[in-house]
Amino acid sequence: QVQVAESGGGLVQAGGSLRLSCVASGRTFTNYDIYWFRQAPGKEREFVAHVSWHGTKPYYADSVQGRFTISADLAKNTVYLQMDDLKPEDTAVYYCRSDNYWGRGTQVTVSS
Repeated sequence: QVQVAESGGGLVQAGGSLRLSCVASGRTFTNYDIYWFRQAPGKEREFVAHVSWHGTKPYYADSVQGRFTISADLAKNTVYLQMDDLKPEDTAVYYCRSDNYWGRGTQVTVSS
């Protein structure tokens, strides 16, 4: 059974940092790209970042480019989203996706 789970959210002041984790179990981790999305209250879910295991560079939404960084620990089947210089507009529930499987999300709240 495939499971995707995010963790690492929390409350942080503007300018601060958080590192989110995404663990995908029940499948060969590197067979599927990993995507991060987020959904703020009253807004649609939006793309944040993407990592591929096929030699291409990670890809980021313009709104987070230069502030967020994807990395991976393949031994742990884990992808990380390092979020620096956080802004109040980054407040959202962050979701990880592997193929068609989504996690339940982790809340990130950035106070001004």
